[in-house]
Amino acid sequence: MGLTFTTRASDSAWVDAVWTSASEQVTTMTSVATPCWGLVFWEQRGRSYASVTGPESRTGTAPVPEGATFTGIEFAVGTSLRGLPASSLLDSGVELPDTTRRTFQLDRTRWETPGPDDAEALVDRLVRSGVVIRDPVVASLRQGRRYEVSPRTVERRFRTATGLTQGAVRQIERVRAAAVLLARGVPVADVVGTLGYFDEPHLARALQRYVGRTARQLRDGAGGALALPLDTVDQLDHAVRV
Repeated sequence: MGLTFTTRASDSAWVDAVWTSASEQVTTMTSVATPCWGLVFWEQRGRSYASVTGPESRTGTAPVPEGATFTGIEFAVGTSLRGLPASSLLDSGVELPDTTRRTFQLDRTRWETPGPDDAEALVDRLVRSGVVIRDPVVASLRQGRRYEVSPRTVERRFRTATGLTQGAVRQIERVRAAAVLLARGVPVADVVGTLGYFDEPHLARALQRYVGRTARQLRDGAGGALALPLDTVDQLDHAVRV
C-alpha cells in the first residue's frame, strides 16, 4: 500500500473530522473535492511541517512523499481563520513557518502540535483565542435552522465564509457520500436513488468532476491512492437532493 487513511468523527461543533495517514513510498494521490478547510501536520525524515488547506472545488492530483505520517483536522463548513477566510484558500493552501515536532506558528502565536487524540483540545484553544471563528448564519443553516436575513444575504455570507455556493457544497458532500457507498459495494442504481441523482450518467459526471474515479474503479479499489477515507460516509446528513 502506498498510502493509508483512517478517520474519525468529532463531537466538536467546530470540527468535521480528524484523520491520520501514512505513506510507505512515493506516490501520487488523487485529491477529492471538499467544502472544508483544514490544518495538516506531518513528519518526514525527522522534520516537521504544518499547513492550512483550503476547500477544493474539484478533483486533482498531488505528490505524496515517502515515509511521511500525517494528522489532519477538517473544520466544519462555515468556520474560518481570523484574517484568512476560507474563500481566500479555495483550491490552495498555506504552509506555516517555523514548525517543530512540538509546536507550530499560527496567527503570530505558537501552539502545541496536536496528535489525533488531542485535536479537539487544540481547536478549543484556537476558538477561545478568537483565531478560529464562524459565521452564525452559515452555522444555523447547517443545523437546519433559518436565519432572519434575505436569501441574497445568506448566499453572499455563505460564499464569503466557505468560498463556495450552497449548491456547490451540497453537490460536493453528496458525491463524497456516493463515492464511499460505491466503494462499499452498494449498487450504482441504489446510490442514484438514495442520493437523488437524476440517473447513472448524472452520477458518473459528478464522480469524474469531483472524485476523479468511475463507479467501477471505486467498487474495485482501482486507480491508486485516493484522498477520501472510505471507512465512513462523511457528511451524509448534508448529502441532500439538489
